[in-house]
Amino acid sequence: MSTPVRSVPPPDVSPAHGTPCDDHLVQGLLDGDEAAFAAIYQRWGALVHTMAWRALGDAHEAEDVTQLVFVGAWRGRSGYRRDRGSLGAWLVGITRRKIADALTARTSRTRLTESAAHYAGRLRHDPAESDVIVDRVLVLDALSRLPSDQQRVLSMTFYEGLTQAEIAARTGMPLGTVKSHCRRGMNRLRRAIE
Repeated sequence: MSTPVRSVPPPDVSPAHGTPCDDHLVQGLLDGDEAAFAAIYQRWGALVHTMAWRALGDAHEAEDVTQLVFVGAWRGRSGYRRDRGSLGAWLVGITRRKIADALTARTSRTRLTESAAHYAGRLRHDPAESDVIVDRVLVLDALSRLPSDQQRVLSMTFYEGLTQAEIAARTGMPLGTVKSHCRRGMNRLRRAIE
């Protein structure tokens, strides 16, 4: 019968703080020692990059995330607490947050790209649509240059579909004034657009 072999950690490992090497690196990080930080990058850079690459499936994005993780670790080094976990665990936590940020940014870019492609596709397939959009922009620009009462009356007419009597009732203007604002505003719009 064989004797079970117990796995005994090397004598220089302390479960609370890791190896003395880790303690030295942590202290160097906290002190702002660039050489210690370079050693931290050498030790955990591949792990961070691998995590990012597996999550994102893109080498360039993984490189960006790796850089962001270590920049974040350097800038946020005063936030590291030994009693909350090892330096490696702290870096893994930062990595997970940066991966989540990258995925969120990717989703936003994808939605924006799809929206732009859909919009561009509509313009390519329907040239009349582009004319309508140009007309809207011209009308809005000309409308914004009108005196405020004329703007208000025409906006209520076109965008809310109100009659002149309804506009008079809503604004408290006399019906004749609403009609004057409408007529003058339309004449100015026509001249501006022509």
